[in-house]
Amino acid sequence: MKRLSAFGLLVLTACVTINIYFPAAAAEKAADEIIKDIQSVTPPQSEPEKTVPKPESSLPDWQAAAFHWLDIAANAVISPAQAAADLAIDSAEIRQIRAAMESRFSALQPLYASGVIGIQADGFLAVRDPSSVPLQDRNKINKLVAAENADRQKLYQAIANANGHPEWAAQIKATFAARWISNAKPGWWYQAAGSWKQK
Repeated sequence: MKRLSAFGLLVLTACVTINIYFPAAAAEKAADEIIKDIQSVTPPQSEPEKTVPKPESSLPDWQAAAFHWLDIAANAVISPAQAAADLAIDSAEIRQIRAAMESRFSALQPLYASGVIGIQADGFLAVRDPSSVPLQDRNKINKLVAAENADRQKLYQAIANANGHPEWAAQIKATFAARWISNAKPGWWYQAAGSWKQK
């Protein structure tokens, strides 16, 4: 009877209510990954995965089997919510947008470095002082900034859609806004408290 009640308690604790919430920490991690990829000239080398040996089980066979089947059943129910917590950032649309942003970065980089453009508080780019840009370059730079801002907006919505929560787009945008500024290189300009600052 004692074994049965312990097992019953385990089953009851496995049946939890799953609240779908915006995974802020996962969004920051995803934003950092995307931004670093866009801003990297050479992609970083990935380290080989380390395998961790599984510890030996000290449970009797019947309990180990019961936990195994309970784990399978719980994963079948919980996995959609866990996927949301990981924040998927790989879809055909996301890859296309990222590729466009990566190719554009080489044209934006000297504009960041010279201070012609800066990152606004909302994460979008702006020409800091249009009068400082030679007249013949203004149209080109304005188009470059507009294209980048459009792709950033599309990226946020694409990530929200890829995770099955289109309503997350505003939260993803806010997360990226902070991460664009955080990942800015030394010397780049960004907006904070309504004024431009240099990193």
